[in-house]
Amino acid sequence: MLRGFIQGLKSDYWAEVTTQCPDCIYYFGPFQSFVEAKAACPGYVDDLKSEGALGIKVVVKRCRPDVLTIFDEQVT
Repeated sequence: MLRGFIQGLKSDYWAEVTTQCPDCIYYFGPFQSFVEAKAACPGYVDDLKSEGALGIKVVVKRCRPDVLTIFDEQVT
């Protein structure tokens, strides 16, 4: 358990952007800091809005996504 916590602290920051329509999760990154990741988010949100995405939510977190885009039937 402690090993997982320490590995999490070593992980890069990623912006996890979810949309309701289409039903997707996008990961943008990696970033060296929370501030850097947060500063990049408005650009991602603007791009998704221009493509017609609705219900956009953003969370910046430390993680290591295996897949950068999860869509429709893959979203749980």
